[in-house]
Amino acid sequence: MRFRTRLMLVLLTVVILSQLATGAAFLRATQNDIIVKGNQRLEVGANVFQQLLSARGDQLGNNIAILADDFGFKSAVSTQDNETLYSVLANHGTRANADIVLLTDLDGRVLAGSHHARDSAMPFPQLFERANLNGSAVGVVVTEGEPYEFALLPVRAPHLIGWVGMGFLINEAVTSEIKALTGLDVSIVTYQQGRISSLSSSHPEALALTLINDNSEQLQNGDYSLTGQMTPDDEYLSYSSMLYAGGNAQTHVLLQLSRNELLGAYRSLRWQLLGIVALILIATAVVAMWSARSISRPLMALASAAKRIGRGERVDDLASGTRHSETGQLASTLLTMQDEIAKREAVLHYQSRHDLLTDLPNRICAEEEIERAIAAGSAFILMRLAINNFRDIKDTFGYALGDNVLVTLAQRLHQLESGRRSAYRLDGDELLLMHVDIETDADWRRPLFAALSAPIHLDRSPITPSLSIGEVHFPDHGDSTQLLLRRADIALDMAKRQRCIHQRYQQGQDELHQRQLTLIRDLKRAVDNGELWMAYQPKVNTRTGRVNQCEALMRWQHPTLGFIPPDEFIALAERSGQIGMLTNWMLSHICEQLARWKQRDYHLSVAVNLSTSDVMDPGLCQRIAALLKQYQLGARQLSVEVTESAMMQDVEVATRTLLELGRMGLSIAIDDYGTGYSSLAQIKRLPVNELKIDKSFVLALDTQADDFTIVRSTIEMGHSLGLKVVAEGVENRASAELLSEVGCDHLQGYWIAKPMPSDALPAWLDAFETLSLPTPGLPV
Repeated sequence: MRFRTRLMLVLLTVVILSQLATGAAFLRATQNDIIVKGNQRLEVGANVFQQLLSARGDQLGNNIAILADDFGFKSAVSTQDNETLYSVLANHGTRANADIVLLTDLDGRVLAGSHHARDSAMPFPQLFERANLNGSAVGVVVTEGEPYEFALLPVRAPHLIGWVGMGFLINEAVTSEIKALTGLDVSIVTYQQGRISSLSSSHPEALALTLINDNSEQLQNGDYSLTGQMTPDDEYLSYSSMLYAGGNAQTHVLLQLSRNELLGAYRSLRWQLLGIVALILIATAVVAMWSARSISRPLMALASAAKRIGRGERVDDLASGTRHSETGQLASTLLTMQDEIAKREAVLHYQSRHDLLTDLPNRICAEEEIERAIAAGSAFILMRLAINNFRDIKDTFGYALGDNVLVTLAQRLHQLESGRRSAYRLDGDELLLMHVDIETDADWRRPLFAALSAPIHLDRSPITPSLSIGEVHFPDHGDSTQLLLRRADIALDMAKRQRCIHQRYQQGQDELHQRQLTLIRDLKRAVDNGELWMAYQPKVNTRTGRVNQCEALMRWQHPTLGFIPPDEFIALAERSGQIGMLTNWMLSHICEQLARWKQRDYHLSVAVNLSTSDVMDPGLCQRIAALLKQYQLGARQLSVEVTESAMMQDVEVATRTLLELGRMGLSIAIDDYGTGYSSLAQIKRLPVNELKIDKSFVLALDTQADDFTIVRSTIEMGHSLGLKVVAEGVENRASAELLSEVGCDHLQGYWIAKPMPSDALPAWLDAFETLSLPTPGLPV
């Protein structure tokens, strides 16, 4: 939701809630006031009704007093002249407009009356009793289901001789008169012996009857409060007052005020108030829209400017009110922020395209330049440079001096830059020099290499950097940036391997590189898919002529490339860090195989080859111990062969590993002895049990006198150190006999047997005939 809309809704919500609360409170107070005034009108109406009855009672009393003082009437009462009594009562009642007349004796027995038989009991005992007490009585009575206001006075001549009374019927004339005086609806309700009758000034008669019917039980029990009752059709304020209660008869007056009539002015006021509120809301909405727009317009402009700044666009001016207003300060802050962002982006852009150490353009910049040169179709040359043994320089002279060597070379390359040459740092110790439209030859490269390889004097220590350079040409060696850089890396790698300063990319090297990448990628799959298997080549003991040892040799049958030589994929595994995975698989596989042979009663010792990484692995000894325990093998059933180069990589670590293996009981042999650079002093420090003479000295032993001299000296030296000696590469009997004569302990080679699968070895052992070799001519 937009800010303008939210602001407008907030303003409208505040105004609407405040207006509704104010209006509701006002209307509620007005309604309550009207109801209070309506109740006051009912009370006033009740007082008027009482005063009217009192005035009519006084009038009745006066009329009855005139009759009671009439001499003729007194004489008729004394003589009980019925005809005269009835005539006098009727005539006087007519003149007084009385609706009922009555004459009783002193005991209340009816002597004459308009509604009661002669000699009947007093019909109004309560009124009669009050008259005896007070000398006269005026009140409401009920006879024949009709209410009357009745006055009873004594007749004296001069003593009390009887009681005479007259009454007016409380009828519609009375209720109409009260309604005319008070404006209220008046009902006279009479209840007698389960029958209800009502007189009403208007339509509320139905309401009155309903009230009495609904409360008849309460009336019988003496509960006469009927105020506040209503019908389903309308609402009324009601006031009820009892006029008479005696025997089985009750009479009530019910004053009622219509709520609709009472609240008519209130409803009109409510509509007026609603109209006023509606006008206020409309005005508020207009003001809110204007306020929201005036507030949000500069903010929207600032938000739009912030988006443009975020997209990298330049915003020069922001119209956002006065300079000292909040929006003006925000606009000024945005412009300042824009300038700061631009400065930081320039710095970051430069840093993202340049190396922080050498300040040369980096790989990203190099790739962009190469892409542009390719798109332009210009011929160019890439020369990828690396410092040989850069890690040794850092370890020897420290990282700071090592970085200074790299910075110095970068400066020399930078000095070579011109419109046709550009220098870059790719990563680590690798640099790149790009030549555009230049043909290189030996005469051109010689001064370049001399300038780069000149000694560097750092902290009074001259360092002559040894460089390797790989060179590629566009378009001869590729038509894409990544292909050219990869082939330059291949040429650089070939220069490092051949230990020469420069190597140009040759066709076919990429295929070899791709093959190596494929093999490295597929090594993990080879272990999981069972493409690897172990071959075992027997060793013959020259003294017994029997076989009790084998060397385990790993083989790989690639599903698409076929047989992969061990020297190739093991070297790749070492370079890619996967040699540990191969070693774990090999050890587990060989131990499992030894256990199977042991179950078949073939007791052999198997030698395994360990790489440089294996010797440096601190967990190697624990894994071998766990495998021996798992397959219940003796330590003498497993031996290890380590090359001289592997031991010399880190003599201290190698010594610790081999000592631990020796303490476990494993036999340790130095493989390919004579091709490395180990010394007798180092060999004496190691827990070595055997020396394996490299096959390069054994293959032509019977024809090359020099090789025979070296082999014999090695055997003598090994025996003098208490070591067994194994000769590998025995290809004929003549070599075998010569080796036996000079005291070689074990023979290994194709003349004895080629490496074979594990399932073929038992059959070969069963068919093998013990060799008969000459007795050693030299003492052991």
